[in-house]
Amino acid sequence: MNLSGLRDGVDEMVDGTRHVRPHWRAVLGGLSMLSDSLANRQRRLDQAFEDEGVRSILPGAPASGADEGDSLWRCDPIPLPLAAREFQELEEGLSQRATLFEALLGDVYGEQRVLAEGLLPPALIFNNRGFLRACHTQPTADHPKLNFYAADLIRAPDGRWRVLSDRTAGAAGAGMARENRRILSRVVPEMFRSVQIRPLRPFFDLWQDALVQAAPPGRAHPNVALLTPGPGSPQWLEHMLLSQELSCSLVEGGDLTIRGGIVYLKMLNGLHRIDVILRRMSGRMLDPLELNSSSLLGVPGLMDAVRAGTVRVVNHPGSGLAEAPAMPHFLPGLARHFLGEDLLLPNVETLWLGDAAARARVEAERTEWHFLPASGGSVTLWRPEDMDPAERAELFRKIAAQPQDYAAMRATSPSLAPCARGNELVPQPIVLRLFLVKSGGRWHAMPGGLARHLEPGQPTGQLPARGISKDVWVLAEGMENIVGPAVVPQASLAIRRTFGELPSRTADNMFWLGRYIERLETAARLTRGIILRLGRNPPMPREHLELQLLDACLAASHLNDSGEAGKSAPTAAMIVAMTREIGPIGRLLTQAGRLTALVRDRLTGEMYAAFMHMLRAATDEIAASGGKLDGLALAMASIQRFSTVVSGLAAENMVRGGSWLFLDMGRRVERATLTADSLAIVLDQPEPRWELGLRLALEICDSAITYRSRYFTTLQAGPVLDLVIADDSNPRALAFQLQTLTRLLRSIGDGGDERVTAQAEALLQATQTIVADVVAGQENAAALASVPGQLRAQADGIRALSDLIFRRYFALLPMPRAVGVEQEDEAPLMRGAA
Repeated sequence: MNLSGLRDGVDEMVDGTRHVRPHWRAVLGGLSMLSDSLANRQRRLDQAFEDEGVRSILPGAPASGADEGDSLWRCDPIPLPLAAREFQELEEGLSQRATLFEALLGDVYGEQRVLAEGLLPPALIFNNRGFLRACHTQPTADHPKLNFYAADLIRAPDGRWRVLSDRTAGAAGAGMARENRRILSRVVPEMFRSVQIRPLRPFFDLWQDALVQAAPPGRAHPNVALLTPGPGSPQWLEHMLLSQELSCSLVEGGDLTIRGGIVYLKMLNGLHRIDVILRRMSGRMLDPLELNSSSLLGVPGLMDAVRAGTVRVVNHPGSGLAEAPAMPHFLPGLARHFLGEDLLLPNVETLWLGDAAARARVEAERTEWHFLPASGGSVTLWRPEDMDPAERAELFRKIAAQPQDYAAMRATSPSLAPCARGNELVPQPIVLRLFLVKSGGRWHAMPGGLARHLEPGQPTGQLPARGISKDVWVLAEGMENIVGPAVVPQASLAIRRTFGELPSRTADNMFWLGRYIERLETAARLTRGIILRLGRNPPMPREHLELQLLDACLAASHLNDSGEAGKSAPTAAMIVAMTREIGPIGRLLTQAGRLTALVRDRLTGEMYAAFMHMLRAATDEIAASGGKLDGLALAMASIQRFSTVVSGLAAENMVRGGSWLFLDMGRRVERATLTADSLAIVLDQPEPRWELGLRLALEICDSAITYRSRYFTTLQAGPVLDLVIADDSNPRALAFQLQTLTRLLRSIGDGGDERVTAQAEALLQATQTIVADVVAGQENAAALASVPGQLRAQADGIRALSDLIFRRYFALLPMPRAVGVEQEDEAPLMRGAA
């Protein structure tokens, strides 16, 4: 490890006398204990984040617009340590600020005395997009407007920490800080042995308890939900991590509905009341009826439920107004007004240019300041030193015309901290984000946080889309007490083992993940069969016909883009086209990866890592094959192993609840459909080719070994059809899929929906009839000739069953019925309807 990159001014590690600060010595001692190079640990850390899905969403795909090897987020192996005394001072200063903002929000959305007394200019509030008029109420003993608070800090050249920006709406990064700590402790355990640091877990326990305590009175076991904009949000991963850490439901706006002024979560078995919403979206997007009519992410009527007190939104929807860039100009006066105290932790010097004295001061020192919009919005930082003369002149012209719309922040160089670059430590400017939660009447700071490299021109308040972060260590001194939530007596929980307590959206994603995994496995199996035959040059006439039939099976299952599929034997070029990134198999790999990411909160870390690792491995093998058939055959085998691993992990690691049920249901629906389609194609042959069709049927259903063990080398239609169609003990047989599907449908809620289950049972009975007719007819030509048509009818029936499952459990629509036909008790179908 080379320290030559460090220089004077790296004041996080080196003091004014060029000596290493005491709390850094243990960290450097841990680095010296590494058994391999620092660069190697950085690679292992990056790989761990890749495996956990932190760096990218799709398997093997870098972030949009990123170069290969770039990432959404990285963690530096060198932490940022804070001395216990220093952290205590920061906690006290930030607790005071959080208390101040809590009082300020209560006043602005209540009596508005700060406006009447001139402590705040009205323009800073009423022009602020964070101010929501629908939230203004008469003074009440309502719940606090602020339950969670964060602040970005930098250490100024004088050695003091100063607040760069306040985050009152709901700052991102707490979940990423927890993930940084978890993965870093696994990859670089030597450093954790060399120093005693405070754990993060108690903070999340306090946060979870605070959410429960925020529930409306009278709720014995409150339900908490984390409201996210969905997978399109840059913080989607953070939202999933937080929902797991806080043991709350991860929901989108479409998952919630309002009934009688109460918020409900739409579940498979009906509506479940939600008492507390931890919002992770802009307050303006929460309710399209009152706040933003163009919002497609919110819940219509939510603000009415908030005013009625039936649900608590944390933080308050309008809490973002306190983040206005000009607000620090007024905080010293507001602190004396509300608290009777001076601020313990000041901001980086910030002035509101609507004040004449402040404007004159900035005018005299233009090169010393950066400029921001006073009320915020899309936070933009103008740095005059980065502008050309014309841009700079235009900026100052606008400021002179409308000075009240601008704030000025003194340009301050942040402190530097050592960061890994290869085997060297190089200094980088950093910003520190700390998080606080209010529990038990007081504010508690996370004993850690999220530090990140501050690049020139980056927004000061929002986390960038990609960057390098640091784990923050708060050193423990002696035997410190670990503060956790107080023990609160609670009523006993009723034992529940139901399948239906799953959001419909999650069930839908699980169902389609199962379908895409099965479709991918079938595509790999058929493609591998084609590749093995193409490798035998030249193919015999019999193999030429088998190639045509296998290609037709791919086409019937929409796994082949070729318009001539099944009309002529496939070529090596066609197989290469199928497996490329934009081909059918490449698209299936992408879809499987996307759906795995969407249901990550329902998978253990080991399951998620295994799924994504194998998907990436298959993608890499396809890319490494260079279009050669032997390499592609190995890649197809990897995809088949992926499907096997999914089956094994789901069978042994997933509780037999709703997630497992719909994952398996999706696989059974897809396997049944693809099996029926493929068997119909290979068995639709003239009498001289029946033997060829029967052998292909055994191959497609992976049942050749079982057939030989039962019947040796004698090939007859009855035994073959029994094994691949009617044998409910064969996991590849059509009957096995339908029997399992019927059982799964009966497991939903109180015996499932009888009309959906009845259709599955009818399909199962028809499957048994197909083989019974062949055996009873002593395998005569007429009986065998009717099998392909019956199988196609079965495939159509399974697709219709899939549509019914969608209507009943995902779209929550009433079942279709003919005009004039009465249906009994349609209410159960609509219990969970939107």
